[in-house]
Amino acid sequence: MNLSNLKPAEGSTKTRKRIGRGPGSGLGGTSTRGHKGAKSRSGYKSKIGFEGGQMPIQRRLPKFGFKNINRVEYKAINLSTLQGMADAQQLTKIGLDELIAAGFISTSQLVKILGNGNLTAKLEVEAHAFSKSAEAAIQAVGGTVVKL
Repeated sequence: MNLSNLKPAEGSTKTRKRIGRGPGSGLGGTSTRGHKGAKSRSGYKSKIGFEGGQMPIQRRLPKFGFKNINRVEYKAINLSTLQGMADAQQLTKIGLDELIAAGFISTSQLVKILGNGNLTAKLEVEAHAFSKSAEAAIQAVGGTVVKL
């Protein structure tokens, strides 16, 4: 065996249809395009979404909603999460670096601290935004809030 006598497995390859190569091939004449009309001619192209004159689906269905280009997407972190981190790692300051290291956020995400759960540890919390209840809860236990 050598490279000159390698062949694909039996039945794994098919011969392509040679369309428009005379009547003897069985695929001459109209070359599988049917008779006459624009679709049989070269250069035929239909409009995208054209359904033969029937009202197309993109015009039948109504428009819905909009995408606000000014929307700011925050990753929500609750006070209960901060308390869990403070207990586990004996932290006094929780910022973006600590949240990234803990796997709660990625480097590109903005963070908002929400007031769900209760906080007992005195923490310095660093984030992009805070809910009013979270800010009040952090300051109630003697902690500080730093907005980035």
